[in-house]
Amino acid sequence: MHGTWSIGELARRTGLSVKAIRYYTDIGLLPTAPRSQGGHRRYPPQALEQLRLVRQLRALDVPIAAITEVATGESGLGDLVAEQLDSTRTQLAELRWREAALRALAECQGPERLRRLRLLARVQRRPQDTADLTRAWQRALPASLPPRLAAAVTAQAVPELPLDPTPDAVLAYAELHLLVAEPAFLDYWAAAHVRDKASMYAALLDASDGAAPAVAAGRAPHRCEALDAFCRACARALDMDDTADFRAFMAAGVRTTVPLVRRYWQHLDVLTTAPGPSLGQTHCWLAEGVIAEYGCDSVPGDAYS
Repeated sequence: MHGTWSIGELARRTGLSVKAIRYYTDIGLLPTAPRSQGGHRRYPPQALEQLRLVRQLRALDVPIAAITEVATGESGLGDLVAEQLDSTRTQLAELRWREAALRALAECQGPERLRRLRLLARVQRRPQDTADLTRAWQRALPASLPPRLAAAVTAQAVPELPLDPTPDAVLAYAELHLLVAEPAFLDYWAAAHVRDKASMYAALLDASDGAAPAVAAGRAPHRCEALDAFCRACARALDMDDTADFRAFMAAGVRTTVPLVRRYWQHLDVLTTAPGPSLGQTHCWLAEGVIAEYGCDSVPGDAYS
């Protein structure tokens, strides 16, 4: 038939096999013309350009299904390129994460390698793992908190993962998941015995903001206004007076839990490059200041010396 190609002619001109061209035809990737009198398939001129496009895209490992959508007009070539670029970036991020995890295992041996392997096995489903971490914090924070306060805490407690993580970053991220599963850690934030949780959290956030300059400067929370504001907020929340006895009571209550909180934010620091001290850092600074000054083994006037 004049102006059309046989399947053999297309194969010779494109370097593809007859079998491949037949497959592309069967899945609707190539346009066809009426068959010849002998019943053979014929292809219009545009089939040659279509096959060249298929070969070029396949050279970039673009899936046949995506190519078919372009060939049939369901999507444009620009859409396909953008989609494949996003997919490739995702794959690269996964490979970088896997490489960092394997490097973390290669850097050690014996019991430590087994410990790290168990730890890293917990966090190999990103971004689902980050969503799980967010949900864990949302469950831990009191339901009565206004969305603004809950979002302020969660935004700092759940890190954005680095695109090119180091072995230390991968390990730190896994440690966050381990810590947030600790009942004592979750109970600390739930504040079960506090009646007005919203007011307490608002006051604690204000105290942390007030402490940020001193934390950034490396100063100790020794008799500072931020420490007093922190203690007043906790006393009001428990309907108690802010006395030295209350602060001793408070120091005893947070002594066992604050190290868990501190560890959480130390691991978080490995994953973030945000400037200035975080909410968690300032909170720990204040809580540790209460322990240092009013704990049962503290020495008056010698805290943080």
